Amino acid sequence: MSKYLFGIDLGGTTAKIGLLSEEGRLFEKWEIPTRIENFGRHILPDLAAAIEKGISENGLTKEDILGVGLAVPGAVTNEKDVAVCVNLNGWGGCDIAQEFTAMIGLPVKAVNDANAAALGELWQGGGKGFRNMVLATLGTGVGGGIIIDGKLLVGAHGSGGEIGHMKLYPSLSDAEGRTELCGCGKSGCSEQFASATGVVRLAREMGMTDADSKFGFLSSKDVFDKAKEENELALSVVARFADELGRLLANVSAVADPDVIVIGGGVSKAGDFLLDLVQAAFRKYAFPPCEGTLFALAELGNDAGFYGAAKLFID
Repeated sequence: MSKYLFGIDLGGTTAKIGLLSEEGRLFEKWEIPTRIENFGRHILPDLAAAIEKGISENGLTKEDILGVGLAVPGAVTNEKDVAVCVNLNGWGGCDIAQEFTAMIGLPVKAVNDANAAALGELWQGGGKGFRNMVLATLGTGVGGGIIIDGKLLVGAHGSGGEIGHMKLYPSLSDAEGRTELCGCGKSGCSEQFASATGVVRLAREMGMTDADSKFGFLSSKDVFDKAKEENELALSVVARFADELGRLLANVSAVADPDVIVIGGGVSKAGDFLLDLVQAAFRKYAFPPCEGTLFALAELGNDAGFYGAAKLFID
């Protein structure tokens, strides 16, 4: 008899929860608020109540549940030890799997949220059918997940796959005359160039303004929309952005050598227009044996995290 899985993607505003089968069929999904006050002391009790409710409302028992996967916005080691999560008001810093198991009486495994998204896309999304995949999530920053032979690259400190903090330049001043630091406290990180934030920064530096926006404030979507309309300035911005991203992914491929690179996050909504440009830049920079690496768009959207968290219990 098939077992069921719960996947949880814990964010700073809400926690997304999914009930899935072992085969990856989604039965139900819902969200609950993430209460981060008092150092997040409500987070696990609230999640426990949500899981208990999900079991009851779906006519299940705990014997039907294979496990609960928990994706968190922080470094995770040994599928249980969660570092302090800054955007959860200092929550974490302990064996979360053990604490949560004690509350709900079910096996629990934890994973970094970007790594969870990679697992989800490999299981039921843009990387389905492959064993070696890199996920690049392009939003405010650049998230990443690397999967080798079906297994996550986590690393000794839970920081494997942090491609957003690979250095494209020794410092911003070496690239653009800028001096600001990345959120990690250092400079020259790829997410300062290859993210939605990086697109807008680059667009402003190259001469685009809020007047180029449909909504009064320049966004990455405005830049890509203008480029698709063959606006010359926007095309130049996107070409530079694609070149930076292609170079980053070429560097990653020289280490990971994936079957496929999956592009997700808000910027990926630019679709094949973006994918074609990035792939061309990638081929320009990639180590020759990697030039034929496939590219695909992410398919699971905001559900990828809870899919991947649940996947921790599937061999």
